[in-house]
Amino acid sequence: MKTPTVFRKYVLATALGAAALGFAAGATAAETLKLAEVVELTGPGTSAGTNFKNGTDLAIKEINAAGGILGRQIEVSSSDTQTNPGIAKGLAQKAIDNGAFAVFGPVYSGSIMVSMATTREAKVPNFVGGEAASLTEQGNPYVFRTSLTQADAMPKVARYLEGRKDINTIAVIFVNNDFGKGGRDAIIAALKDTHIKVTDDISTTTGQIDFSSAVLKAKQSNADAIFAYLNEEESARLLRELKKQGWDKPVVGETTLTGQKVIDLAGPAAEGAIAHVGLTVDAPLPGMQKFSKAYQDAYGYLADHNGIKGYTGVYILKAAIEKVGKFDREAVTQALHGIHISAKDHPGVLMDVSIDDKGDLDRESFLVQVVDGKQKVIEVLPALGKK
Repeated sequence: MKTPTVFRKYVLATALGAAALGFAAGATAAETLKLAEVVELTGPGTSAGTNFKNGTDLAIKEINAAGGILGRQIEVSSSDTQTNPGIAKGLAQKAIDNGAFAVFGPVYSGSIMVSMATTREAKVPNFVGGEAASLTEQGNPYVFRTSLTQADAMPKVARYLEGRKDINTIAVIFVNNDFGKGGRDAIIAALKDTHIKVTDDISTTTGQIDFSSAVLKAKQSNADAIFAYLNEEESARLLRELKKQGWDKPVVGETTLTGQKVIDLAGPAAEGAIAHVGLTVDAPLPGMQKFSKAYQDAYGYLADHNGIKGYTGVYILKAAIEKVGKFDREAVTQALHGIHISAKDHPGVLMDVSIDDKGDLDRESFLVQVVDGKQKVIEVLPALGKK
């Protein structure tokens, strides 16, 4: 008669133990901060997405080693958009379903335009790597850039060109996607306030291999310079074709023209190329140099601007959470709008940064030129001081 009683006690104890373990597991899960990376790991955006992810991962590793955010360790998941907007949208939803506090990525503007509608609906902060001006013109309060917008970068480029007395005409070569069209529109608008005239407006396609026709058109326009706004791989192909056809005039562009990946792919053809860059490991800043070494030690190569974007994005989120003092998405989102973060107080942001009410950021940027296979900073450009 005692056996059933003993058995019942055993079952009850086991059930209580299991419940306790379940509670403990739940408590442990609740004590982590879930972030999701939705990035381009294959397809045309592989280089950009991989670098962005590596930067994000490096920041997370550092933050966890230093005790986490408000005592919580960061738990991160990563998924590959395959540089496909439809897949990006589905993966953003999966990240939300899995309880992500914030989503990092995508990098390509076309994918962001689709996936950010999903994060907006779920009211999840979304840190993106795209530069298309249209991204933050949709009135989406949950999207935050990790780079300067084209609308802010292109006037800086136009001011530089205005100061070049040897440049009176320019041919624009752009990739016909959201990123490229946004850059093309922004530079043409900015040049209207200068003495420089656009002689030709040359459209190319994503993943284009042959740039012989585009270069020939630019040469036939008799332009004094070329402004190039393409993805990294296409930029390298353009530079090689320019060298092949004997182009010896200035080639000017944005970040994607002079990144280290482009320089490596283009080789000697990249020499002399000039670009405005929002972020570069060659910036004369102690924090940037420390980051550059850590990134190279971790991955075996120099970070490009996408690596810096991913890295600083995580630290921006950290600063906002610490400002709010709790893990509240709505409160953190509100805190991010209008926030100013100093690198002195938050070294991980690398440079003083402000975010406006649209999710666009403002900070110093740089003019660089490719010299001996490396970016060389030739001018530091101040923040715009936006309110």
